[in-house]
Amino acid sequence: MKRTTTPPDLTQEDAVFGKTVTVCGIDEAGRGPWAGPVVAAAVVLDRSTIPDGLDDSKRLSAVRRATLFDRIMADASVGIGAASVSEIDRLNILRANDLAMCRAIAVLDPAPCVALVDGNRLPPDLPCQGRALVGGDASSLSIAAASIVAKVTRDRIMADLAVAYPGYSWETNQGYGTAAHRAALERLGVTPHHRRSFKPIHNILCNLGKKLD
Repeated sequence: MKRTTTPPDLTQEDAVFGKTVTVCGIDEAGRGPWAGPVVAAAVVLDRSTIPDGLDDSKRLSAVRRATLFDRIMADASVGIGAASVSEIDRLNILRANDLAMCRAIAVLDPAPCVALVDGNRLPPDLPCQGRALVGGDASSLSIAAASIVAKVTRDRIMADLAVAYPGYSWETNQGYGTAAHRAALERLGVTPHHRRSFKPIHNILCNLGKKLD
C-alpha cells in the first residue's frame, strides 16, 4: 500500500534549536486505559545511528515496534519514567502524565537542553526548555522514537500484569476499556491495578458498595 503521509524527520529539531543543542523527544503511552501505569519516554538520538523506519508507534506493527525498540535502546540515550495507578488516582491522569515525563527526562544522560513534547502543552515542572508539538510523533524523529519506547515498555508491563491477573486480556487490550475488559470486570471485579478515579471503575465500585449495603 502506498504511504499517504510524510515520515518524521529532524526538521523540528534543526529548524528551532540547531544541531549543536541537545534535544530530546518526549512521548507517553497509557493515558486512556482503565488499568496500569502511564509511561513516558525521553529520547536523544545519535544522528550517526538513527534506525531506518522510525515512525509514530501507532503506524507500526508490534513486531516492527519491538525491533526498533531494541535499536533505539542500543544506539540512543533513553530515559523512561512512569506514574503508578495510585499516583494517577491521587493527582489525576494529566498531572500523573506530567510526572512521568519529568521522571523520564531526569534519568537522561546527558541531560537535554530542550525537550520536544508530543501534544499541545508542556509539563509545568519540565526541567529544561520545551516546545509542545501537536502530532509530534508523526513529524519529529526524536518524538517518534520516544513514542516507540513508551509504547513497547508499557505493553510489556501490561503483559506481565496479565500473567499475575489473568482474565482481563491485558496482554491484548493493554488495559483499555474493551468489551472483553468490561466483561472481565463484571465477572472478576476490580484489581489493585485499576484506576479507581476513572469513571467506569468508580461506577463499578459504587455499584458493588450499594449491593453490600
